Amino acid sequence: MSEIKAFEGTYQGERAIYLRAGRYEAALLPEIGANLIAFRDVENGNRFLHEPTEEEFASFKAKPWIHGIPVLYPPNRFEDGKFPWNGTVYQFPVNETSTGNHLHGFVADTPWEVEDFGQTKTESYVVAALHVTEGHPVYTYLPHRFTIKLRYALGANGLSQHIFVQNEGDSELPCLFAFHTAINAPFVPGGEAKDYRVKLTIGERWELSERMLPTGAYQPLTADEIALRDEGVYPFFGEMDNHYTAVPQNGRNRMELTDTKAGVTLVYDVGTSYKQWMIWNNGATEGFFCPEPQINLVNAPHVDLPRDQIGLFSLAPGEIWEETARLYVK
Repeated sequence: MSEIKAFEGTYQGERAIYLRAGRYEAALLPEIGANLIAFRDVENGNRFLHEPTEEEFASFKAKPWIHGIPVLYPPNRFEDGKFPWNGTVYQFPVNETSTGNHLHGFVADTPWEVEDFGQTKTESYVVAALHVTEGHPVYTYLPHRFTIKLRYALGANGLSQHIFVQNEGDSELPCLFAFHTAINAPFVPGGEAKDYRVKLTIGERWELSERMLPTGAYQPLTADEIALRDEGVYPFFGEMDNHYTAVPQNGRNRMELTDTKAGVTLVYDVGTSYKQWMIWNNGATEGFFCPEPQINLVNAPHVDLPRDQIGLFSLAPGEIWEETARLYVK
């Protein structure tokens, strides 16, 4: 493998940590939620993640949810902004007026610290951390002491992600995480979305109310959704803002996106801690879509179903949760 290095630079004027390894390049924005904003194959010109244009950058900073890999904590929607937890109801701001819900949590637009970056013989890497204690903006809404660390590494086998969460307080911490990963389709220069097919390890589709909250019931999969699960389907076959259980296939929980003309497949292997998928395709608009691995069911603290079924995870004082994911090409 040729050049392997990590270095500090800028991305559209924002501080960025760049990773390079062989034909791959990636960039992380520490001050904007430790968003991994770019993952590219520079030899072939492929850009796998939906990056903001210069014109989009201001709106990206205001709502950094549909570019790169934003971290959602706690993820997705909560009814009336209320988050019941161990006998207390936390009140989150209602920031989605169309549904009257809170949406997407508090860490995607929060500055993170760069703890380390560098390179070894086989990979370049960066470690970003968010330490929440009294006085931190996130503590205002989630009054817990905890640390989240993200480590991204780039090597011959693509981009690896490691998330680490530790409860450093004296009460049970909600451990509800997701990534609003935005994948380009097409990702090949000059490619056409009609040539793309996506496969995802979905199981059941959750029924959602008019407020986009699960009712607790399932809906039958359509023919297109069955193709999404099995042989693959055009990513923009219809509008998708859909919620599914995650059911690993052959031991893995993953998305595969293939450019059938170029013969290139992008694999997003997310690990089996993620019990749910959200899939959003921007109103079936060609260009990008978001396969979002999510620990928990949307609005989980309000849903009367077994905790393990809906991914309502918690960490006792001192406990750690971690998971890995990888983006690679085959």
